[in-house]
Amino acid sequence: MNLEIKKEGGFEYIDEGEGEVLLLLHGLFGALSNWQGVVSYFHKNFRVVIPLMPLYEMPLPQASVPGLVEFVEDFVAHKNLADLTLLGNSLGGHVALEFALKRPEYVKRLVLTGSSGLFEDSMGGSFPKRGSYSFVKERIEYTFYDPAVATKDLVDEVFEITNSNPKALRIIYIAKSAQRNNLSKELGRIKAPTLLIWGLNDTITPPVVAHEFNRLIQNSELRFIDHCCHAPMMEHPTAFNSILEEFLLKNASYDS
Repeated sequence: MNLEIKKEGGFEYIDEGEGEVLLLLHGLFGALSNWQGVVSYFHKNFRVVIPLMPLYEMPLPQASVPGLVEFVEDFVAHKNLADLTLLGNSLGGHVALEFALKRPEYVKRLVLTGSSGLFEDSMGGSFPKRGSYSFVKERIEYTFYDPAVATKDLVDEVFEITNSNPKALRIIYIAKSAQRNNLSKELGRIKAPTLLIWGLNDTITPPVVAHEFNRLIQNSELRFIDHCCHAPMMEHPTAFNSILEEFLLKNASYDS
């Protein structure tokens, strides 16, 4: 299905289907299209909403994880959303965690995949070199088990971002904020049922990170997908959707 981007109140977002809300948050170099498989599968029975986070436009003083949490709060208030199943990939998982800690009354379920918040090897340990297309291509391929998932369109998009001074500066600010915001001492406060879907071959947030999230979040379960790296919903959408659907059904009656 084609994803229609809506514009309203200064926000850009996807809003497909009706029913309980699945609110999806993309990562630092992510895009709305990263969640294509989730939207296509779940919009028949859920309302799937994806805000485009202002990673490259937000004022520098707000370019941080707390700044993105405030953005999500504003978006949730604007759309009058409640009883959220909140899904986040990579940086989006970090923002989801901070939101769940700050506004637990909104979060019915939490789903994290390749989330930062404890440890992440950002871009394979180094920020993309400006002007080097081959380096950017190599780093993007590093985030996938199958390098073919790193399409030319995806590499072109990240290359354009890294070669824009304003965009690159905001990326650096946000990445440094994520590294500073370690949540290990806070995760015990999360009460909502939490699903961790992890690539068994994740090089950015390795499996040991998933096990640590599982240990620190009381009401959590961990599921691995083999031959999969940092974005399971892109690399193995069928397996990802199956695991997510099972979790949603199992926790259908949870009352936050």
